[in-house]
Amino acid sequence: MGCVIFTLVFSAGIVPNYLLVKELGLLNSLWALILPNLTNAWSLIVVKSFIDNLPAELQEAAIMDGCNELGVFFRIILPLSMPVIAAFTLFFAVAHWNQYFQALVYLTDSDKWTLQVLVKSLVIDSETIGAASRGAVAGDSTQPPSETIRMASIILSMLPILVVYPFLQKHFAKGVMLGSVKG
Repeated sequence: MGCVIFTLVFSAGIVPNYLLVKELGLLNSLWALILPNLTNAWSLIVVKSFIDNLPAELQEAAIMDGCNELGVFFRIILPLSMPVIAAFTLFFAVAHWNQYFQALVYLTDSDKWTLQVLVKSLVIDSETIGAASRGAVAGDSTQPPSETIRMASIILSMLPILVVYPFLQKHFAKGVMLGSVKG
């Protein structure tokens, strides 16, 4: 636990992370965005605290009924931990979805760019096109306004998270109600 808290307080920095991804051979791969950010110290501590606060009597009862350690985990602990798992799934989904800087650093091939990098390039290109079209003939309406392109691309980039959230929301409500029942 001391090592986990140490990584919470002190971070390696950008250069060591880049060197680690490079040495693992993950440059220009989508795994360079996924593997280094699978979890963090804060979420690990919160999930550990949640599991530690589950009643020990449930685990003891499962063992007395003939369950082994793996069965206790998959049949008792994991289903009871769905609220915290859903919360962190949403946190990590939003964080990975909005990841911009790492994609810009680790992915050099434009075919592998994430949506956020594509939106950025689309917004910059639409500003360039908008500036060029202002100097064009006033009746020429072949290009949509650059503001329209910007707003449409931003709405489309938010859509997947907005679709995922309602499916995870039921677990948030269950997690809030779980602690309210006493006795």
